[in-house]
Amino acid sequence: MTSKAKQLPHERRKGEAALSDFAEYVEKQQALRYPSAKHAPAAGTATKGALGPELEHHEELEDILDSLDLSDPTPRVRLRQLLLTDSADADALRKLADVVKERLWEGHGETVFDIGFENNGESMKLSRGEWDVAYKRLVEAARTLRADTQLLLTKNVGGELDGAPTKDGDCSGKVMIRRAPGTVEEVIETRIAVVGNVDAGKSSMLGVLVKGDLDDGRGKARVNLFRHKHEIETGRTSSVGMEIMGFDTTGQVVVSDTPGRKLSWEEIGKRSAKVITFTDLAGHERYLRTTVFGLLSSSPNYCLLMVAANNGLIGMSKEHLGIALALNVPVMVVITKIDICPPQILEQTITQITRILKSPGARKIPIFITNHEECINTATQFVSQRICPIFQVSNVTGENLDLVRSFLNILPHHGRYDADAAFEFHVNDTFSVPHVGTVVSGIVKSGVIHAGDDVQIGPDSLGRFMQTSIRSIERKRIGVPAASAGQSASFALRRIRRKDVRKGMVVLPKTDGSPPKVYREFVAEGTCPPPSSSFQETRGAEC
Repeated sequence: MTSKAKQLPHERRKGEAALSDFAEYVEKQQALRYPSAKHAPAAGTATKGALGPELEHHEELEDILDSLDLSDPTPRVRLRQLLLTDSADADALRKLADVVKERLWEGHGETVFDIGFENNGESMKLSRGEWDVAYKRLVEAARTLRADTQLLLTKNVGGELDGAPTKDGDCSGKVMIRRAPGTVEEVIETRIAVVGNVDAGKSSMLGVLVKGDLDDGRGKARVNLFRHKHEIETGRTSSVGMEIMGFDTTGQVVVSDTPGRKLSWEEIGKRSAKVITFTDLAGHERYLRTTVFGLLSSSPNYCLLMVAANNGLIGMSKEHLGIALALNVPVMVVITKIDICPPQILEQTITQITRILKSPGARKIPIFITNHEECINTATQFVSQRICPIFQVSNVTGENLDLVRSFLNILPHHGRYDADAAFEFHVNDTFSVPHVGTVVSGIVKSGVIHAGDDVQIGPDSLGRFMQTSIRSIERKRIGVPAASAGQSASFALRRIRRKDVRKGMVVLPKTDGSPPKVYREFVAEGTCPPPSSSFQETRGAEC
């Protein structure tokens, strides 16, 4: 083996000189693009001579400087100063509101604010009294933005939300800030695909989460989720079902005040600030094609894998996990039926899931969530796709269901959509509504569409597109004037018969030029690594 040669002194000096030249060039570019007092020339010195007429412009470096924002002439005020200023200081309150507003915009209407830490992670070293002042100040700033706050977790503060104390004794906490939506279009939407083997309890758990009532152990909670008579008779989902779960601005689940009554989609949409859309997929191998279609067409932000504690990760569960990994969708696991599972069988199931998630095919870090503090910390860090949270719940006793609800409440928005690009809409389902006409539902992949816009839908069997227009738009069965990228919506189309549209079509903006090109076949090249022994079945499905 050959070891790396030691760098010679003249080579090291050459590298240092090159770095120094680059730093000097960056400084000159800063002075040219953002002239300020610190870059201004001394008195009696010509500006042009100071900078040099031969200074070049490099577009790549310009982009780097813009992304790093190195030239901000106004240094940011430390958060500690903004949080602990006097309540009569309106300017400090406005600056704090600006910080919160920026974070709300980044989080699509919600954010988790860490009181006790600066933006760079440095501790504010708050005492108990300073913590009360800071929290009260943050609540005031949120109210100026029509947002509510929810205290999620505290450290060294005391109370039922207090986690494990830290050695330094400094007070800190996590606060959820969620803006009240002005219109239905501003409601935060997160889509979760629910997969797992047959009899894993997928529909039962969704029924418990949506209605708020526990299951009786014989399928009482899942009846309202089924769409067909044979599903009710067999207890098995054979189609792609949809259910929604709403949270208000304070993080409470939107449920009916009358026990046992299920709210309609319209009621949930109007009362919620955040909506979780669950896609209930089939677990039986006979309906694998339907499940794959549901996973691809719904464009889920997350995948919820359900595993029965008494059966383990068997059958189609591995196939579903492999498909989710191939789609690069963050995965979370829920182990159900822990109330009827013997302890030694549950231990075997946990060992099996841990081994599969850690295998080279998945490369996940399993985190078992057993208390409130672990739930909050994992949910705020779930932007990393390496993390895989695991819950152990019972739909009959309700054990740990509160942790699942808390996790879904603060689940960060995942997914990138370009609202400035050309409009594109993928059709997932078609309907014929009396007195309305043909309706198509699906996901807006990019761009923005308004009611009344002229569009084209296709391709048909001959590769042609049909001209039409948007009669009306609905989201969660509530009429809206527009829909933007990343949102699920339904369009009522003019002059189109239902038999002329099908799943898989796309809706595009009307163009005066040539119609879009349609391709039936394509050639792809790629390699798939050989599966490992511990994850062979799942990687086989992925490849």
